[in-house]
Amino acid sequence: MEVIERIKDQLEQNSVVLYMKGTPDFPQCGFSGQSVQVLNACKAKFAYVNIFEDPELREALKTYSNWPTYPQLYIKGELVGGCDIIIDLYTKGELLKMLAEADAVAA
Repeated sequence: MEVIERIKDQLEQNSVVLYMKGTPDFPQCGFSGQSVQVLNACKAKFAYVNIFEDPELREALKTYSNWPTYPQLYIKGELVGGCDIIIDLYTKGELLKMLAEADAVAA
């Protein structure tokens, strides 16, 4: 499967996807760690992709999203943004609404 097809498949199969450095249990950069903390604070159900495990995907996603940095958060297949945007949306109360609309908040 071509790398762009894999990205599309990941986004179609999961309502919330965080492309990050490391894993939620062991983030390998501060921005990825902060993004996971915010999603956990929202009780979000999310999939993640460790970009360090797939260098081809890491490079292709930059082109696919037209976003050069990580982490990258997608909700319902749409790029939300990186760490600063995630934190800003959380602070304004908008992130929780977006997650709820995507049926991605644990009860």
